[in-house]
Amino acid sequence: MIGARVTQARRRLGMKQVELLAHLQTEGIDISIPALSLLEGQKRPVFDYELNALADILEVSVDWLLGREKDMH
Repeated sequence: MIGARVTQARRRLGMKQVELLAHLQTEGIDISIPALSLLEGQKRPVFDYELNALADILEVSVDWLLGREKDMH
């Protein structure tokens, strides 16, 4: 679920994967393009520190990424 929501939020912002990767690296999250693709494809788990950074970068709540909220904001 998280991966699909990351993709949805990223696309809503008009952001490419490489741009999201750059934002993550700025936040100290070292992740590769293949790992990000696996995350978005729901084939890789998301660590708690990644979840927080993703929510901040994508301007959504952690609860939304976790599927606990229906609305993005």
